[in-house]
Amino acid sequence: MKLKLGIFGYPLSHSISPAFQQAALDELNLDVTYEAWEVRPSDLKSRIEELRNPGYLGANVTIPHKESAMDLVDDLDPLAEKIGSLNTIVNRNGKLFGYNTDAAGLLKALNSTGAFDPNGAQVLIVGAGGAARAAVCALLDLNIAGLVIANRTVDRAIVLQKYFDSNIEVLAIGIDDPRLSEYIKKSRLIINCTSMGMKNGPAEHLSPLGESLIPEESLVCDMVYNPPMTPLLAEAVKSGAFIVGGLPMLIYQGASAFELWTNVTPPISVMFTAAENALEGNQ
Repeated sequence: MKLKLGIFGYPLSHSISPAFQQAALDELNLDVTYEAWEVRPSDLKSRIEELRNPGYLGANVTIPHKESAMDLVDDLDPLAEKIGSLNTIVNRNGKLFGYNTDAAGLLKALNSTGAFDPNGAQVLIVGAGGAARAAVCALLDLNIAGLVIANRTVDRAIVLQKYFDSNIEVLAIGIDDPRLSEYIKKSRLIINCTSMGMKNGPAEHLSPLGESLIPEESLVCDMVYNPPMTPLLAEAVKSGAFIVGGLPMLIYQGASAFELWTNVTPPISVMFTAAENALEGNQ
């Protein structure tokens, strides 16, 4: 019997997860299909229940279901519980386990550049949604000196500031706060956790920060993966900063999910090639 995997989200036309996950499954000759399952919020409960059937290994979960899906699984990994959202569900003999691989994916993406040493670093996070929450959770486990969360709505940044219990100083400010430029100058790592710059998004051609604000030789990470060179990354290159796009994080979080489903290490290079080809096809 051919087993099934897939991704739940709404809308889902932008997802390239089926392309790189299926490429990895095929490379390893696993008799499994990975599909895109566009699911409205009202249908999520019934669709997740289907995952209990023996024909399913599990699923990925993306926007807008990452938080609501937490109440629909039997058991949560401590990290998913800590972050407050899941992105991976594993079916083990009809019991559903929820995981979050976003934090691990971000750290692997940062490590892959070789440009970021967390020890004593000041970090700036732009955004205060679910992606920012995973990033903050990951970074607070490192030996950073401090963290600034900048968001258009400062109240949401304050909620995220207070969400985690940490000895590291965390500051929440508005993206238009005049103090922001001073915090940026001190930052060794800047991460965009918003959709600004995303292809076909409402702010497709905009960058949250300009070249003049980005410190030379800092590391700028954009979670947006389409286009590969976002407006923020283009500004960072002009400033002399190192950059890492959203694709490595996407691949590494997907690879961690792959291992949870199959107990097999996926071929990362195959995943990258398939993802890059899928992005080129979307241009």
